[in-house]
Amino acid sequence: MTTPKAWPVRGQRSMEDDGWGAMDSYSPRTDLAIEAHEMARRKVQTVPGVVEETEEFDGIRVSRVHVQNRQGEQALGKRVGHYVTIEVPGLRRRDPDLQQRVAEQFAKEFERLLRVPENATVLVVGLGNQQVTPDALGPKVAQRLFVTRHLFQYFPELLGEGYRTVAAVSPGVLGVTGVETSEVVKGIVEHVKPDLVVAIDALASRSLNRVNATIQISDSGIQPGAGVGNKRRALDEETLGCKVLAVGVPTVVDAATIANDAMELILEKLRVSVPNNGASQIFDHFTPQEKWQLIKEVLEPLGNNLMVTPKEIDEFIDDVAEVVAQGLNLALHPSMTMEEASQLTH
Repeated sequence: MTTPKAWPVRGQRSMEDDGWGAMDSYSPRTDLAIEAHEMARRKVQTVPGVVEETEEFDGIRVSRVHVQNRQGEQALGKRVGHYVTIEVPGLRRRDPDLQQRVAEQFAKEFERLLRVPENATVLVVGLGNQQVTPDALGPKVAQRLFVTRHLFQYFPELLGEGYRTVAAVSPGVLGVTGVETSEVVKGIVEHVKPDLVVAIDALASRSLNRVNATIQISDSGIQPGAGVGNKRRALDEETLGCKVLAVGVPTVVDAATIANDAMELILEKLRVSVPNNGASQIFDHFTPQEKWQLIKEVLEPLGNNLMVTPKEIDEFIDDVAEVVAQGLNLALHPSMTMEEASQLTH
């Protein structure tokens, strides 16, 4: 990880969440179901109500977490649903061949959760603030999509079979527009009447290794603002009246989590090099959640608990926006080829 840059959690911005955020207020902040499952498994080997399976595809690791019931919801802090995580460490490097393979794999995983007919109408919502680079994923993806709703209305002869009716919008954030994201989206949904809403957003991770190297797809809806503790009304089937799929990429890490991980590494080295040292003996009495909460309480009054992002975030956001947009174009339009999808996103 290179030298990071950061901005305060406070302020007029919005980072969206894929579900209910971390397991509780005393856990490291994460929007990824796979990380919530990892933390839950530290307490019990098998988490009731949660099933996970993993596959490897030549440098691409796909994990599928299924939260089956209320027990699983309580254990992970994630709603009942399917959460697919595509982990690609090499995604941080500008490798066109790898990016194309990731886009194709993303399209396959997205199609598994799509479950709408070919004649369905799809509304893609690019959540986030385009003026804040780590939060600009949603708007950048929306700009690169092949939208067809207007073509089906006015020039239907231009499109053949294998293309869906797709519309895209970037509603902005509350601090910029003064209007709740849910209000904007609900108004558009009432007019367009889509069969499916796809919400695209930037996420928060608890692992530096997953920042800029992970894509998550879920079918449980999304809650604007929860990623930075600023929860707004959820966008889900209950509030919008149609199926909602969420796509997110972690672009930031809580500073308290970074400090906590650094402290754990230091304590581990002390345990090996200086057995029975005082620092280890003191902190060994704390649970992982208690250690994280202690650091969080120290940083927040000083205004130093930041959301941190790598300095290459400008390039990465553009690259991953192309990957996600290519994958969505392939999944939403079965007749589209990878070559056509690539031309549309450049």
